[in-house]
Amino acid sequence: MAQLKLPQEWLQIQLGDVASYGKTQKCELSDVTDDTWVLELEDIEKDSSRIISRKTAKERPFKSTKNRFERGNVLYGKLRPYLNKVVVADTDGVCTTEIIPLDSEPFVLNRYLFHWLKTRDFLNYVNDVSYGVNMPRLGTKDGVAAPFILAPLAEQKVIADKLDTLLAQVENTKARLERIPQILKRFRQSVLAAAVSGRLTEEWRSQNSLTPPRDTWPDYEEITKPFDIPSNWAGVALGSVSERVSVGHVGKTSEFYTDEESGIPFLRSQNVRPGRISLDGLAYITEPFHQSLRKSQLQPGDLLIVRVGANRGDACVLPSIFPQVNCANIVFARPQRGLSPYLNLYFQSPLSQELLLGTTVGGAQGVINTKSVAQTFLALPPVEEQTEIVRRVDQLFAHADRIEQQVNNALARVNNLTQSILAKAFRGELTEQWRKDNPERISGENSAEALLERIKAERAAVAKPKRRKANA
Repeated sequence: MAQLKLPQEWLQIQLGDVASYGKTQKCELSDVTDDTWVLELEDIEKDSSRIISRKTAKERPFKSTKNRFERGNVLYGKLRPYLNKVVVADTDGVCTTEIIPLDSEPFVLNRYLFHWLKTRDFLNYVNDVSYGVNMPRLGTKDGVAAPFILAPLAEQKVIADKLDTLLAQVENTKARLERIPQILKRFRQSVLAAAVSGRLTEEWRSQNSLTPPRDTWPDYEEITKPFDIPSNWAGVALGSVSERVSVGHVGKTSEFYTDEESGIPFLRSQNVRPGRISLDGLAYITEPFHQSLRKSQLQPGDLLIVRVGANRGDACVLPSIFPQVNCANIVFARPQRGLSPYLNLYFQSPLSQELLLGTTVGGAQGVINTKSVAQTFLALPPVEEQTEIVRRVDQLFAHADRIEQQVNNALARVNNLTQSILAKAFRGELTEQWRKDNPERISGENSAEALLERIKAERAAVAKPKRRKANA
């Protein structure tokens, strides 16, 4: 790490000068009681330092050796250190050997050390020196040589107190912002439910003259309505207002597609997301196989429904982005004229999703088959009302999207704010006025230089003398 510009009473030293990185007290399961806290790396949330799971030795008996720690110790996750997993222990316990307990007191406050280990300067250092490609670690030698900023002891407390307060406020703000996307998700689902049940356009409907659905789509048959719809809507099977309901290639597909951008685009289940097509991982069919898959060739406006897999039931209408496209493990319906925009939102709604997923057949994995899709209930409004529903949903979703983008921008600023505050703290900017008001508490015997000398003296006093060799 480059030499930093620090207050003259501070020192830039090494972590090993103030804490014994890598020196740990080992223990076995037989050494602890059933109620002993057993901490693993997965129990610590990255960056936030929140404990997300807490288990005892009775709940989590262990076979491998663990590291002991005491309340107040700084627990540093040395495995994949870029995850920034650092906590201050609130009680005694044991932890995986991938977590290093550190105790720098009484000369360096553990809370001060904790905050330093989370700075960008420290993270950049450990990321540069960590060894191991897939599972990098901060080794003992590099941990000892890691940079550390030593402030006078009295100032350490002021810095730690300020950081505790400021960063808690940042975390509270971040937590509130992170809840908003879930609120917006529920909002979108409420809008869709209101749209396909007629509630969204109830007042509009009473003020407009509308064409009965039968005049626009004359060949449908009414079926049982699983939820209430307006009296001038029709309750029909999807298949009765579709020119075709079919399925793309079923089963293994890897033998005839390629990830290289050549041939005919080939949609798989992961490409169908609620209301949209995802091009991530798009595959392509080579020409020799294209003719054998012609029955699964799609057209713009087709409704696509995932039949199997983790995102079973996800649905969208195919946009006109491909001149040709085929699919696998997707049921598709070719709706009659004018229906596609409404179907695109209808099959995103929680009401239709419940109906679709309720038709799943087969074993543990489950399948939505072509017959089930063809018989799926469709709440069919007049054509004019469909247009109004789509317009209103698009308008409300656009508003939600703007809010979500603003939230994401705010979250990015908040995430940057944490590192900005830490950087200011360890440049002395948060305590600049305090130093001016308290010169006697940071100079002379109270300076960082004097503090470092006391640390060295203390270590020398407790160091064990080397054993002399016996005379021959």
